[in-house]
Amino acid sequence: MTLKAKLESLLSETPLEISEQQVDLLIQYVDLLVKWNKAYNLTSVRDPEEMLVKHILDSLMVGPQLHGKSFIDVGTGPGLPGIPLSILYPDRQFVLLDSLGKRITFLRQVVFQLKLTNVKPVLSRVEEYHPEIPFDGVLSRAFSSLNDMVSWCQHLIAVDTGRFFALKGQYPLEEIAALPDNIELVTGSEIEVPHLVGERHLIELKKI
Repeated sequence: MTLKAKLESLLSETPLEISEQQVDLLIQYVDLLVKWNKAYNLTSVRDPEEMLVKHILDSLMVGPQLHGKSFIDVGTGPGLPGIPLSILYPDRQFVLLDSLGKRITFLRQVVFQLKLTNVKPVLSRVEEYHPEIPFDGVLSRAFSSLNDMVSWCQHLIAVDTGRFFALKGQYPLEEIAALPDNIELVTGSEIEVPHLVGERHLIELKKI
């Protein structure tokens, strides 16, 4: 089975609506990730089929829970979840932030080759990056704790309207209990990712 056929099979197990052109872009992204990974060590996942589940589907399945038009993916690494989500939602804008030059070099190549007009890779530490207009959402699966995420990223979103979307494994009960007073839990949803071993949750928080 080709990689494309494998991805189409996986996607058929989800409620996502995705075109053949979008599937092709996702496969091109995986191809680039495999190729660049050999020199740049972008991800510990080496097998392309494993990438389809652990990187592509894992990123896409949070999509239906997101709302807003502009997002920043903080600590994006090789573009996760930002690149798959930008392919799924071409009408939304994504800034992909990372402090490591080689990751941003890779992401610029992805944007160029896939002709992604809604993605802007930015090389910066999060505390040094100040957007002109606050984002609708901060996305991340890189932070060790929710407290770290909200304390480092509070300046990126507006009070009340902006949202933090944290991708976590098990439901982080203790981390939620330890959140600062000006941060409120909006929802905590379990995300079903076909063929992924282990739990997945999306935690949505807001500033009050």
